[in-house]
Parts: sequence; C-alpha cells; structure tokens
Amino acid sequence: MELFRLVVVLMLVAIVYNLGSALFSLSRSNRDALVDGRKMVRSLTWRISLSVGLFGMLFLAWHFGWVQPHSLGGR
Repeated sequence: MELFRLVVVLMLVAIVYNLGSALFSLSRSNRDALVDGRKMVRSLTWRISLSVGLFGMLFLAWHFGWVQPHSLGGR
C-alpha cells in the first residue's frame, strides 16, 4: 500500500512539474516562438496523459479494493 501511495504522489509531482514547465514556456520571451510552443504543447500533453493515467489507476485500485473511499463527514 505504501508503494501505491508513493506512485500517486510521484505522479502528482510530475503533473505539477509539467504544468509549471508549460507555464515557463508560455511566459518566456518570444525569441523562438515555434520551439517554445512545441515545448509547451509537449508539456501539456504529458500533463493530460499523466492525469488520465492517475485517474485510471485510482479507479482500478478502487475496483480491486486496494483503496477504500471514505466519508468527509466523519461518520
């Protein structure tokens, strides 16, 4: 179970890193807009892929009983 938590945290870190990388590519000066645009698109593609993969992984973990949903109300 600890390995699963570590994988989830690492995927979340990778998602935030790719989002920051895309923001950096967007905010750079317009020296080479084509290269920066490609880097931004690549970073956002990775972010979307990682997000979909994380959602699928969490769904499968719930389906197989590796994680249990809980109520936020404390009941």
